[in-house]
Amino acid sequence: MPYAGELAALATAGCWVATALAFEAAGRRIGSLTVNLVRLVMAVGLLALAGWAMRGLPFPTDASAHAWLWLSISGLVGFTFGDLCIFRAFVVLGSRLSTLMMSLAPPITALIGWLVLGERLGGRDLLGMAMILGGIAWAVMDREKRRPEVGATASAAATVPEAVAAQPAPGTRPTAAGRAARLGGSTSRRWGVLLGIGGAVGQAGGLVLSKYGMADYDPFASTQIRVIAGLAGYMLLFTAVGWWRRVPAALADRRAMRFTTIGAFFGPFLGVSLSLVSVQLIPTGIAASLMATTPVLIIPVVVLGGKERVGLGGVAGAVLAVAGVALLFLG
Repeated sequence: MPYAGELAALATAGCWVATALAFEAAGRRIGSLTVNLVRLVMAVGLLALAGWAMRGLPFPTDASAHAWLWLSISGLVGFTFGDLCIFRAFVVLGSRLSTLMMSLAPPITALIGWLVLGERLGGRDLLGMAMILGGIAWAVMDREKRRPEVGATASAAATVPEAVAAQPAPGTRPTAAGRAARLGGSTSRRWGVLLGIGGAVGQAGGLVLSKYGMADYDPFASTQIRVIAGLAGYMLLFTAVGWWRRVPAALADRRAMRFTTIGAFFGPFLGVSLSLVSVQLIPTGIAASLMATTPVLIIPVVVLGGKERVGLGGVAGAVLAVAGVALLFLG
């Protein structure tokens, strides 16, 4: 099928629109980390059903040792390390900067793909990727100007009293508390940037390692191996920090579980599997760029839902990103 890899990547981005909205609704009720744990458990079950229906194997018992090793590492890098970094970055940096930091994932993917897999991109590919990422950044910046930044607002609300109290009076030298407050804010921002980079590297590394470990193996079974490894990582994390006590209350929240189920279907089950179909067929850098169009694809959804208004910058960014997509298809 012509452009099957590109279409799978765009379908992945579409799936992530649905999963982002679903997990946002669920996360507000039970917390993002609990949602992450529960969604992976659900995804293992969905992938087992898919494997039984499509291959007669509910679990990837026919996978090679090479596939199990590298896909497991990919799951830990992508699902556990990458997701933890980006969710924490949203708290420290806020949604606008964190989303922009995640725009680093496609070029990092292309770089790792070149170093590890020997993938090379032509001039038209690079131009298309640049147009997509530029359009995404433009659209995201415009959207965030038009709404309060939840993560940043919450952080600011927590630190404003201390910052105000520590401000020196006119004509006086800064106090030790004032210097500490400014140093703490600067350190927090640097830490947030590092977390954002970690999230981008986790996403990029997970994608490239998936392609290396999967080779010509079934993408859905490969996703199941990744999900099992990611789930193991989260289980160890929950045990280490004592978060298991939060899970029963989350499972009792039926509304949150409905949203989590929707998110698990379109996220780690269908979306991630389609992403592996894509990287199996086309270079990882191009696939990652097409998958990164989620912030653009989500614009008409929130506009039609009456949640937001989109300005000229959002429209122009979307047009630029779509032009970049078209250029990749023409290439």
